[in-house]
Amino acid sequence: MIDVQESFRVRPNWQLVNHPDIAERVDRLVRAARDRGDLVVWVLHTEPGTGGAFDPVNGHVRLIDGLEPLPSEPTLTKTSHNAFTTTNLQQLLTQHGVGEIVVSGIRTEQCCETTARVGSDLGYDVVFVTEATATMALAHPSIRDEASVEEILADPRTLTAEQVAERTEYVLAGRFATIRTLDELTGVPVSS
Repeated sequence: MIDVQESFRVRPNWQLVNHPDIAERVDRLVRAARDRGDLVVWVLHTEPGTGGAFDPVNGHVRLIDGLEPLPSEPTLTKTSHNAFTTTNLQQLLTQHGVGEIVVSGIRTEQCCETTARVGSDLGYDVVFVTEATATMALAHPSIRDEASVEEILADPRTLTAEQVAERTEYVLAGRFATIRTLDELTGVPVSS
């Protein structure tokens, strides 16, 4: 479970998120994994010393309210986009004999996709659950840093969150991951 944290909800672009109910979607996936006896690993992104939403001193580097790891479930913090490079995730998975990873969390095309790619390169069978990821509309690179939410939405070059998620699936499917739905993994239909 990657970066399902309050840091995103305090940023202005959260209003552009495709799955504002991401905590419920992730919780559904987690409950099914626990029922199967699978290892659940929580990963949080941190940017110490930046003063922003991901700087731990500001109190937002914590799971979204409503999500609670069990005492047996590791919570790792990372400073890279993928969940492997700056953590002991690979060692943890090896210790538990894990050969398949299921990826979900925030942002679909960023930390989730990057983790899926690295996991595939490391030899894991990767399942990517796009329905249990969230992302926001993506501004064109020429305006990304200085644009307001209104300017992002008005720019015809902006990709909607749905387009970003779809393109992520196109890139991952059959190359780095198998795309699966929440229904397939939980046996319970998703309510939208």
